[in-house]
Amino acid sequence: MTRDGDRSREARTAIDTTTGKCLLSVENLKTYFYTRAGVVKAVDGVSFTVNEGEALGLAGESACGKSITCLSILRLIPQPAGRIIAGRILFEGEDLLTKKESDMRRWRGKKIAMILQDPLMSLNPVYTIGNQVAEAFRLDNIKRALIKQKAVDVLSNVKIPSAGERLDCYPFQFSGGMRQRTAAAIAIARSPKLLIADEPTTSLDVTIQDQFLRLLKEMQQRNNMGLILVTHDLGIVAESCDRVAIMYAGRIVESGSVRRVYKNPAHPYTQALMMALPKLESRSKRLFQIKGEPPNPASLPPGCSFHPRCPEAMDICSREYPPLFAVDNDGYALCWLLKKGGA
Repeated sequence: MTRDGDRSREARTAIDTTTGKCLLSVENLKTYFYTRAGVVKAVDGVSFTVNEGEALGLAGESACGKSITCLSILRLIPQPAGRIIAGRILFEGEDLLTKKESDMRRWRGKKIAMILQDPLMSLNPVYTIGNQVAEAFRLDNIKRALIKQKAVDVLSNVKIPSAGERLDCYPFQFSGGMRQRTAAAIAIARSPKLLIADEPTTSLDVTIQDQFLRLLKEMQQRNNMGLILVTHDLGIVAESCDRVAIMYAGRIVESGSVRRVYKNPAHPYTQALMMALPKLESRSKRLFQIKGEPPNPASLPPGCSFHPRCPEAMDICSREYPPLFAVDNDGYALCWLLKKGGA
């Protein structure tokens, strides 16, 4: 049986197809919530890396731990129920879990920024757009005379029309797409090295969604930022990301380049997700459906968490969680089916 520490070491040596300096390295991260119903293992041993200028898609079903993983990176886990109980989060070689809260306040926005799912939740309804964008520059002690122009510039960068005239508007006067662009403007105002976008297109219609994703990619490439794009939409990952990490029940079950994972998925869960994608050439009236339901994170089954739903489950799957296996020299998957010679 492979222990969590062993899996973490394997993950750090897993084959990557990307190049560039490692910006973020998450190692064996565990974030649990202690509730009256029991211990909820929201994130249970997650490891991945993000390089400079690279876009990583973090994909999976709702409640699989994607957002909690990102909030853990920024150390914004709801207290007192939520706790990061194990792991390391190395950003440019420094462990964020050892830093004081005062240090993290200086890092948030300046080095790591986050765009939340719902801009109405992240934008304050009683402050003007200009006031909220300008707040980011005040933290850097920029002269007041320059702040207004910088606010106009950053709003223009995210393609807000007539940006100078919009500074006195309130969030409710903006459309959904413009609110999300404003949230993006605030996130990139201080030129962070890593941008986390947590399902940023959920509240947008398809046309505006495409525009926003192209804008996000432009910002990332222009500033050579690392990007973590959280989504349950595999089409968005294919369009916007270099690598993808598939999450299930608080763990990453497969990771690799988008091209390899989509063309040759190794984990049965990833395979099922690909089969569930609608195909234009298919005449089938029903889409493929994964049987069963995701497990309760407060009561995970023994062994592999996916085994109750897996059509290829073996006896060992219900007893031991699989170790990490390299796949085609491009990433890895955690599945006993990949053990050479059989389990």
